[in-house]
Amino acid sequence: MTPPVGLAALLGERGLGLRHLAGPAVAEVHGVHASEMADPSPYLLGGELLLTAGAELTEAGAAGYVARLARAGAAALGFGVTPVHEVVPPGLAGACERYGLPLVEVPPGTPFTAVARSVGRLMAEARTRELRRVAEAQQALAAAAARPDPVPALLSRLAASLTGWAALLDPAAGPGAGAGAPGPAGGARSTGTARAAGTAPGAAPGAARAAASAGVPAAPAAGGGTDTVPGAVAAAGGVPDAEVLGALAALVRRVGPGAAATATDALGPVSLAAYAVGGGRVLALATPGRTPGDHTIASIAAVLLSLVTAEHPAGDEAAALTRLLLDGDPAGALAPGPWYAVHARGDGDPRALAAALGTVLLDPRGDGVRLLTDREPGPQPGWRLGVSAPAAPGALATAAAQARRALARAEAARTPLSRHTDPGFAGLVGEEEARAHAEALLEPLSPALRDTLRGWLAHHGSWDRSAAALGLHRNTVRQRVARCAALLDRDLDDPDTRMELWFALRRLP
Repeated sequence: MTPPVGLAALLGERGLGLRHLAGPAVAEVHGVHASEMADPSPYLLGGELLLTAGAELTEAGAAGYVARLARAGAAALGFGVTPVHEVVPPGLAGACERYGLPLVEVPPGTPFTAVARSVGRLMAEARTRELRRVAEAQQALAAAAARPDPVPALLSRLAASLTGWAALLDPAAGPGAGAGAPGPAGGARSTGTARAAGTAPGAAPGAARAAASAGVPAAPAAGGGTDTVPGAVAAAGGVPDAEVLGALAALVRRVGPGAAATATDALGPVSLAAYAVGGGRVLALATPGRTPGDHTIASIAAVLLSLVTAEHPAGDEAAALTRLLLDGDPAGALAPGPWYAVHARGDGDPRALAAALGTVLLDPRGDGVRLLTDREPGPQPGWRLGVSAPAAPGALATAAAQARRALARAEAARTPLSRHTDPGFAGLVGEEEARAHAEALLEPLSPALRDTLRGWLAHHGSWDRSAAALGLHRNTVRQRVARCAALLDRDLDDPDTRMELWFALRRLP
């Protein structure tokens, strides 16, 4: 996503001569729209600097004009003096103060096209800076992963890059366990450990103050600030306040095996994120705000943490795995099949279940049993089974997901066995439920915004291809997608968010 332009940066552009007259002096400009209409609000997507010479504006109508712009989400109003008005109408300045809309005077020698070009150039420069920041963070994270103690080095580097707080939750802590949970005699209960890092030393004082005001801990005095702290969520050099920790714990519970790979949320000015790392571990983040490159940086860190914390088999298991990988496709270790993946829950002996299904390939887990068999399974006393469609050895990962969903249906229907049938979205969620969810999720978006979002997602976020398919200018596509993100309050860089929105859009005409 392209970062917006700060109003202060635009006011500081040499040669434009823009002057702030009324309303807040701070705003984020996502684009420019010029109009002399008495009511341009229906044509605004939000975040624009509206440029007008006031051809259709009367002093009596100034208050209503500004009110409509504010409701439409305009970022600021740029008023061009002459030839229609010699000065900015005084009623306009008062209305902008009342409705909190920044008012900027555009002098007679500055054409609106020059303002639009400056906004476009500043947005391009901001995007270049963001891409450079991501590249530098990627290099620094890769260097940290190569250090002798890579986990604290990665967390410290990530916290510095995001000017916030980062923690790796260990498997012993369990996803979503909160720090300071009440234990015996009112003390704190420690359910595991969390490797964590606070805001890195050497951060700019302004960034440190912003972090502190957002409830994110300030930097430790020295040493990079990693530590092993009792509890599921903790940080060296200070822990986010209890409200932030509670919201973060709830977010962490949404990611992990069989669930979302990432999840994001916000609590006031604090942005929260959780990334599944592998082995039950979760990377948890609390940062003061969120820029377009933060998700990319955090995703890189999550991948590196997955690599450096992966548990590697030893002894005979490692030798067997090495032979399998070196001698060819791992699927070649199995007969052609077809194979059935089975997920089961019950009170019986998992080995007896495996014997009844004619297999020794079983994986007992705390929440059930996973099995792999080349015989078509039937119902088994004392068990509920979810069975995949027949699969070749190379498609076992898909079969496992099918079996997991089939087991969920078996438990919901209280039947002893459920087989995978419909692989489509409609087979996972009923049509009426899916449509109701889609309507509720997409309700803030106008039909034009829905069409733009659908086209942008269909072309995998490519601005040029989306613009060509929709018959729009690429900057219009950028502005509309940014407006969608703001109205939905969703991070469109998050792949889980994109997937949910795509399925929702598919359920609507």
